[in-house]
Amino acid sequence: MEYGFWLNLFLIAAGLTVGFISERWDIIPFTLIVIGVVLTIAWLLWQSKRTNLWARRSAQSSTNAILATTAVVVILSLINFLGARYSIRQDLTENQLFTLAPQSKELVRSLKSPVKVWIFDITQNAREKELLVNYQRQSSKFKFEYVDTQAKPSLVKKFGVDNNVRAFLESGKRQVKIVDFNEPLTEIKLTNCLQKLISTDVLTIYFLKGHSEDILDSIDSNMSKAVEALAEMNLIAKPLTFTNKSLVPDDAAVVIVGGDSQDLFPNEIKLLQAYLKRGGNLLLMFNPRTAQNLDPLLSEWGVSIDPRLVVDISGSAILGPAVSLVNNYGQHPITKNFGNKTSFYQFARPINTKTVEGVQSNPFLLTKPYPHSWAESDLNSEILRFNEKTDRKGPLALGIALKRKIVGKTDNSGYEASYSNTLSPVLPITSHVHATNTKSTNRESRLVVIGNSNFASNSWFQKALNGDVFLNSVTWLSQRDFQPLSIRPKEAKNRRINLSPAQASLLTIFSLVILPLIGIIGAVPVWWQRR
Repeated sequence: MEYGFWLNLFLIAAGLTVGFISERWDIIPFTLIVIGVVLTIAWLLWQSKRTNLWARRSAQSSTNAILATTAVVVILSLINFLGARYSIRQDLTENQLFTLAPQSKELVRSLKSPVKVWIFDITQNAREKELLVNYQRQSSKFKFEYVDTQAKPSLVKKFGVDNNVRAFLESGKRQVKIVDFNEPLTEIKLTNCLQKLISTDVLTIYFLKGHSEDILDSIDSNMSKAVEALAEMNLIAKPLTFTNKSLVPDDAAVVIVGGDSQDLFPNEIKLLQAYLKRGGNLLLMFNPRTAQNLDPLLSEWGVSIDPRLVVDISGSAILGPAVSLVNNYGQHPITKNFGNKTSFYQFARPINTKTVEGVQSNPFLLTKPYPHSWAESDLNSEILRFNEKTDRKGPLALGIALKRKIVGKTDNSGYEASYSNTLSPVLPITSHVHATNTKSTNRESRLVVIGNSNFASNSWFQKALNGDVFLNSVTWLSQRDFQPLSIRPKEAKNRRINLSPAQASLLTIFSLVILPLIGIIGAVPVWWQRR
């Protein structure tokens, strides 16, 4: 019985060893630990009764020391456990370089099946590994593994790895290439590939052509960056012309009209109206030269385009008064998580709305209040000054999102469908392909109107949140409500300071000569007083 204490400690140590090594705290390690603890308590009670241990002062002091030490160990263990389970990290970098963007977090947290990143590179880049760990923190379904191509030729054969591809994303039987060997693994690329992997449907986005637009004319078109970004989201962009066509194509998830310098033909407007009546989704982007003759369509939704231009003097020193700086985004899924960050709109026009039964409208782009912005009617004046009689005070709506329930039957022309006069919540859509035969419909039609078209052009698309506004508008219109709408991840900004030789010499002299000399001069009076 005297050596039973060591047996008890052995049982406890064995249980802990089995649990930590196997990483499974099941019945075996639990039983060993419980038996060891129970026998240890029994041994202590037996020893105290046999030797009258607790009557001794030394035993009491030793017991207090043991209890205090045990309490410290338990507290430290709990702190470590809570720190490992509920870690708190604070990113103090300017652009939140070590924090995932909201879209990345929502995508990973919404995973329904396991996803794994395979990196065929034994050199584990610290920055890339930290990025992958951040993704893994969001969901237990996200895993990653570095692979030595020499040690695991079976994986090399499975993925068809060659000298070009370095990383793959896998989910079930689907695989997506992430980056080549000469490319870094960034959040933008990983999030876009993850979104493409979990999206089972490829939607078609049509851009209306035939009115002197700068859209989809070539790979170097005015909106090529926007088209490339759509492709990364499994949204295929195609041109749309109504020549020899009787209606909008059945596979059109969204139709975009923007950048036109000529009015649409009356027949084209009727076809767009029919498209909306059969549950279509339309994005209208206006430039300052024309209203595109869309008043009949817009009036059905209670929308009109103000002929005046928006003047914003808050950023005139840098961009000029013709560029509107927007950081008020209302309450809408398109702009959720935007916070107070900025998007830019050059030569924008205000949008007016009125109440129409059955139409639910939400402004999501609002300019600054007067006197920072207003709608200017006199553009020939050399001095911009608000005119109480002809101008309109801000805040002004530059973007409106509208939806309307569709109830009825539709055929190829779509003219039999009708709008419902009752508002409804967002309805999930299982298919974005419109029916070609007569069928009953019970869905929504969505419309987004933005009083500017060049915000999504190549020169503005990557500035601040401009690209996010365009992509989120298209995503919301496509009724992909199962997909997160938020800010796309951003690349790190280059903050390096480039000094000329003269500036570098001046900095060296200032730091090695002038500053030490100032310290010496300041120390002389102190030394003189204490002398």
